[in-house]
Amino acid sequence: MAHEAPKRAAAARAIEEIENGMVVGLGSGSTAEIAVELLAARGLRIVGVPTSERTARLARRLGIALASLDEHPQLDVVIDGADQVERGTLTLVKGLGGALLREKIVASAARRMIVMVDDSKLVDRLGGRTPLPVEIVAFGWRSTLGRLAGRGLRPTLRGGAERPFVTDGGNLIADCAIAAIDDPAGLERELSGIVGVVETGLFIGLASRVIVGGARNVEVIER
Repeated sequence: MAHEAPKRAAAARAIEEIENGMVVGLGSGSTAEIAVELLAARGLRIVGVPTSERTARLARRLGIALASLDEHPQLDVVIDGADQVERGTLTLVKGLGGALLREKIVASAARRMIVMVDDSKLVDRLGGRTPLPVEIVAFGWRSTLGRLAGRGLRPTLRGGAERPFVTDGGNLIADCAIAAIDDPAGLERELSGIVGVVETGLFIGLASRVIVGGARNVEVIER
């Protein structure tokens, strides 16, 4: 609850960027859901492209018109949250909500990505207390975890072997504990080359603007 007001402040600032007629990617997670609620309250005529089934259900309930990415392969903007933001580069870690694959696909299709976070998510270097989510194929997941572990990434299967978390795409999530991510681009290349890995939670070069809600003000950081 301590971060609720900063999240709301960041979301309120972000939706000021949305105009009538836009096709808008709708992110996933707590801050993105606040933004969807605030966006619906404005009554703008937009088309939303949701990044998760949960976001889609919320948007429909609030009366926001939805479409698929196939119907709108290029979006005007996407508004989304993040689990970590590296201040100097605006590289993100995302995926604690489990929608990283669809989030990255939608973000890659947008002209701009506006990220909304509270100030606890802003860091000088990625990693540490926040794990790096890696989406993996369900088939042979133990072998994939073994390959991740062999690279010193200390993966754990989200939800455990008995009741694993399953993404909207039918995949699993390996949460990798990394003390510090010194070279995000190099790590992204390494992980992408591992058989069984679908996508990583590293979002490099996608965020156009990060809006940071704090206890007293809102900071806007441009890429």
